[in-house]
Amino acid sequence: MERTLILDCNEKIDQTVHICGFVQVRRDHGKIVFLDIADRSAVIQVVISSDAIHLEGVKAHLRGDIRPQDVVCITGKVNKRPEHLINKNIPTGGIEIFAESIEVLSKASELPFDMGGKDLDLQLPTLLDYRSLTLRHPKIKSIFKVQSAILEGFRKAVKEIGCTEIVVPTIVAGSTEGGAEVFKVDYFEHKAYLSQSPQLYKQMLIPVLERVFTIAKAYRAEPSVTTRHLTEVTQMDVEIGFTNFEELLDILENTATNMLEFCQKECEDILSEFGVEKISIGKIPRLTLREAQELILKEFGRDNRKEKDLTPQDEIDLCKWAKEKHDSDFVTVTHFPTNAKPFYTMPDPKNPEYSLSYDLLFRGVEVMSGSQRINDYGQLVDSIKGRGMDPDSFEMYLQAFKYGMPPEGGFSFGLERVTMHVLNLANIREASLFPRDMERVDTRLSK
Repeated sequence: MERTLILDCNEKIDQTVHICGFVQVRRDHGKIVFLDIADRSAVIQVVISSDAIHLEGVKAHLRGDIRPQDVVCITGKVNKRPEHLINKNIPTGGIEIFAESIEVLSKASELPFDMGGKDLDLQLPTLLDYRSLTLRHPKIKSIFKVQSAILEGFRKAVKEIGCTEIVVPTIVAGSTEGGAEVFKVDYFEHKAYLSQSPQLYKQMLIPVLERVFTIAKAYRAEPSVTTRHLTEVTQMDVEIGFTNFEELLDILENTATNMLEFCQKECEDILSEFGVEKISIGKIPRLTLREAQELILKEFGRDNRKEKDLTPQDEIDLCKWAKEKHDSDFVTVTHFPTNAKPFYTMPDPKNPEYSLSYDLLFRGVEVMSGSQRINDYGQLVDSIKGRGMDPDSFEMYLQAFKYGMPPEGGFSFGLERVTMHVLNLANIREASLFPRDMERVDTRLSK
C-alpha cells in the first residue's frame, strides 16, 4: 500500500492509510495503547485497542514492546476524534488512526533521557553530546525549520533585487582580512588556509555579474568561548556593483526586513510556540558610531566615546532605545574608524579617519556588517601595504581591480546569530546543527 504523509490524513477520514515514521511517545492505558507517530509533515495519534489485539500484525509487535524512536509503518483507519478529545495544538488533532497492522523497520536502543516532553530539559553539553538524537525532538527540530525559512527569505529578498547566487572556495591562499585568526591547512607541499569570509571572491565577481550573493561557511580561529561565537559559521553575503553608500544602507535594511518578515509569516506557529514577540520594524534608526556613543552616554550613563567599536552592552542598550523610541528591533550604526575595519573598506572622503561601513543590530546584537569598498586599484594596493601586508599575496584579487571595478559594496549576515535572536535562544550553539568551537568538533575535544 502506498505511503500517506501524516498531514494528508486530514483528507482521508474513514479511509485506510499506510503511514511511516518514528514513535515519539508510547502511552499505555489498560487495554489501549496510544502511540504518537511523527514523520516530516506532522504528528498523529495511533490507537491500538483491545479490539485489534487479535490481529497478528498488531499483537506480535505489542509483545515486542514498541518504544520511542522505533521506526515503524502502520496501516489503519483514519477516524475523527470525539469532540472533547480534540487536540488543538497540532494540525492533526482532530483525527486519529486505529491500527490494523504494525511493521517495525528499525528498533531503537533505550534512550539516555526522556524525549517525550514538550521541551527537552538538558544541559547544553548533553544536548550537543547526543546531537544526532536531540535534533529529533520537535522543539529542537523547529529551530532549524526557522533557520531554513531565514535562508529562503534571504535568497528571495536578494534575488528580487537582481543578485545571482555564486559558490566560492573555502580553501584559500591567504588571510582575507589579515591577522592571525586563521586555520592553517596542510595543502600538499604548501600551506593554505580556511576562509575567514567569502569577501574577496564575491568582489571579484562584481565585474562579471554586477550583483551577487552567496551562502558560505567561514572560519575564525578566535580564542573565544562565549554565547555568541563559533569557530565555523554560515554567512549570507551580498555584493552590489554600481552603487553608493546611501543606496547600500537602503538595500541592507530592506534585505533584513524582507528576510525576517518572510520567516515570520512561514513560521508563525513555531515563533508562537517559542513565545517570541512579533518582529518590530518601524523606521530603522541610523546612527554613526559617535552618535551612538553619545546616545549611550546620554541615555545610559556610560562613556565609551573613545572606543573603536560598540561593546556588547552598547548593542543591547541601543536596541532597547530603538524599540522604545522607534518601534524597531533594528538599528543601523555607520562610520566605524577606518583603521578598525578591513583593508578593502572605503574611508569616508569627508573624514578619512572614519569609514563608509555599517553594522545592523537586531534584538541586542550585531547580526550583519559591511561597507562600501575601495574600488580604485592604486588606493587598494596602498591600503594593503598600509596594513603591513604584501600585495603579492592578493594577486588574483587585485587583478579584478587592475582591469576595472565599478563603485561597489556589500554586507554579510551571520545565519546562526540571526536564528538565535529570532528565537531568543540563550546560546548560539543551539542555532547550529553541529556547532564547532574551541571545545568541540562533533564530540568534545577534551575526551
